[in-house]
Amino acid sequence: MKESTWDECLSENSATPSTRDRKKAESLLRTSEGRVRFFEMQSIEPGTANYVFEGLYSSVLEMLHAFLINEGYKVSNRICLGYYLRDKLKRDDLFRAFDDLRYKRNSLVYYGREMDFETAKQAIQNCKKMIREVKAFVKI
Repeated sequence: MKESTWDECLSENSATPSTRDRKKAESLLRTSEGRVRFFEMQSIEPGTANYVFEGLYSSVLEMLHAFLINEGYKVSNRICLGYYLRDKLKRDDLFRAFDDLRYKRNSLVYYGREMDFETAKQAIQNCKKMIREVKAFVKI
């Protein structure tokens, strides 16, 4: 079954309650912040933009995983991370933004569809905005 809600993620075991692990969450958050610093120093050019996007997207994922680990959940797929944003945090705006980034990253990584430069630059800006938004509620 393909999940379409946070509750379905739980019932299908794509998200499972677990013991809160503050140290693991802190470690993921530090890794994410280091990756963000690294990619913010990179120039965004036609030949690098897709890679910068992919790196920043990885930081978004790490932040979300850190948040959910600290909340007491282990999540095994990315769509369920989005459903948590939408269904538990009531942040449909973040869900839609994350889902768009997830789709772009999947197109790039799994289907070899590179974004044109302007699209990649916009996706990078959207990642940076998502990072700021997620940082606002990740309190570990």
